[in-house]
Amino acid sequence: MVPKLKTKLVLTGLAIMAAFSFALPTRVKAAKNDIGVDWSVYQGNNGKTVEGDRFAISQIGGTQGGTIYNQSTYGSQIKAANDDGLRVHSYLWYGVGGSSDIGRQALDYFLPRIQTPKGSIVALDYEDGASESVEANTDAIIYGMQRIAQAGYTPMLYSYKPYIVAHVDYNRVLSQFPNSIWVAGYPDYQVRALPLYSYFPSLPGVAIWQFTSTHALGGLDGNVDLLGVTDNGYSKQPAQATTVPSTPSQVMSSDTDYAQNGVFIPSVTLNIRTGDDTSYASIGTYEPGESLVYDHVYIHNGYVWARYLSYSGRYHYICLGVMGGESYGSRSSSYSAPSHTYYTVKSGDSFWSIASKYGINMYTLAANNGKSIYSLIYPGESLYIR
Repeated sequence: MVPKLKTKLVLTGLAIMAAFSFALPTRVKAAKNDIGVDWSVYQGNNGKTVEGDRFAISQIGGTQGGTIYNQSTYGSQIKAANDDGLRVHSYLWYGVGGSSDIGRQALDYFLPRIQTPKGSIVALDYEDGASESVEANTDAIIYGMQRIAQAGYTPMLYSYKPYIVAHVDYNRVLSQFPNSIWVAGYPDYQVRALPLYSYFPSLPGVAIWQFTSTHALGGLDGNVDLLGVTDNGYSKQPAQATTVPSTPSQVMSSDTDYAQNGVFIPSVTLNIRTGDDTSYASIGTYEPGESLVYDHVYIHNGYVWARYLSYSGRYHYICLGVMGGESYGSRSSSYSAPSHTYYTVKSGDSFWSIASKYGINMYTLAANNGKSIYSLIYPGESLYIR
C-alpha cells in the first residue's frame, strides 16, 4: 500500500473495514518480526502472498474528500486469507484532509462493514490530500482512531515518514495511541522477501514497517510486524483507547514532551532503553563522560528522558534525571540540528530533473517519498529531499 495512493485514482473515497464473527481456522501463533502483505484491488479477488507470509491487511474502501467508495475485492480477500490461515486485518483510504466531519461520514459507513475480528487492526491510510493545518489533520486522524477503538478494533495510522513529519503531529497521535504507526519506507525496488533493517525509517511508535513494494515480481507490498500487533484479534486484544477531550487544552497531566535539540553528557552509567520508561528493554549503556545528541525530551512518571537517533537508524532513549530533582549529567540545548530540505513540484518537473538539481539519486528521491520513479507527481506537491 505504500504511498501509492492505493486506489485513489481508480475509486472514489475512504473506508474502514467491517468486522464479522466467524469460526477462525487453526493459525500459527503470532510472533514479533512476522512478515505479511497488504492488499488492494490490484492484488485480485484472492490476494497474493509469498511463502512464509503470516498476515494480510486488506483494503475495505475509502473516502476521498467526502466521496466514499467500496473496494470490490475486500470480502473475497478476507475469505481467501482466512482459508490460507493468515491473520487478516483491514485498512481504508482516509482522504479527509483536516476534516473530522468527512472522517465521521466515512467511519459511520465502514465500521459496520468490517469483516475482520474484533480486536484486529483497522488502519487509516493517510498519505495524500492533507490540509495546510497540522492541527486539523491531526485532529481528524485522532478522531478516526478513536472511532475505531470505540468500535472494538486496533487503530493504526499508515503513511510514509516524510509525509507524517510534514503534515501530522505524530506525538499527539502517539500520546493517545502508543505504538500505532504503520510506516512505509523502501531502500530500493529490488524483490525483497525480508526487510533491510539498515534502511529502517526511524520514527517513534512504529509497530509495522512496510519495507518494500516489490515483495514479489510484479509488485506486492511486504511488511514486518515489529511488535506482534498483528496478533490482535486472534490471540490477544488491544489496550483500551484513551478518551480524547473536546479541547486539547483541557488535558491536565504531569507527563509531557517537547521538541528540543541538545547534547547530554552523563555523570553516571545510564541504561539505553527502547522507550521512555524503565519498563522498556535495556539494550546497552552510556558511560560517564560520553555524549549523545538528542532531539526530543519526555517527562514521564516523574523522570526526564531524551530521545536520540542511534547509529543503527533507530530511536533510543536515556534518562536525564528526576523531574525537579537529581540530574544524571550535564545538558546543553544550544546544539542546532540539521534542517530538512523539501521541494515544491513545478510544472514540467520529473524525479530525474529534481534529483539532478539536488545531486541525489532519483530512485532514492522517489523511495524517500514513498513512490517509485514511475509514480505521478503534481505541481504544488511537496517532496522530501534530505
